[in-house]
Amino acid sequence: HYLLELWGCNEKIGDEAEVRDAVEEAVEAAQVTLLGDVHTHKFNPHGVSAMAIIAESHISVHTWPEYRYAAVDVYTCGDDAQPEKALEVFRKRFSPMRMEVQEIRRGILL
Repeated sequence: HYLLELWGCNEKIGDEAEVRDAVEEAVEAAQVTLLGDVHTHKFNPHGVSAMAIIAESHISVHTWPEYRYAAVDVYTCGDDAQPEKALEVFRKRFSPMRMEVQEIRRGILL
């Protein structure tokens, strides 16, 4: 489970279609299985949220364009997923001046 914080992002984080496209590209890059469509919501006056439910868990994005900030979660399970590649998609798409990534290992320990 990766938590990604992006500061100093470009204007794309305020565009609902751009955020949706970024999530769709991240799903493909991570080699995970999208269940249905990416769901998005544009807030008034600022901000976009997007959620992809994937067979391996989820990818979500919440943006605050007025602060040029975005928060992203990439949560996957299984050995075949490549969540690190999804992180790179958001870095390239949103061009942050600063990016921090935190990894949280989750799972059932038997």
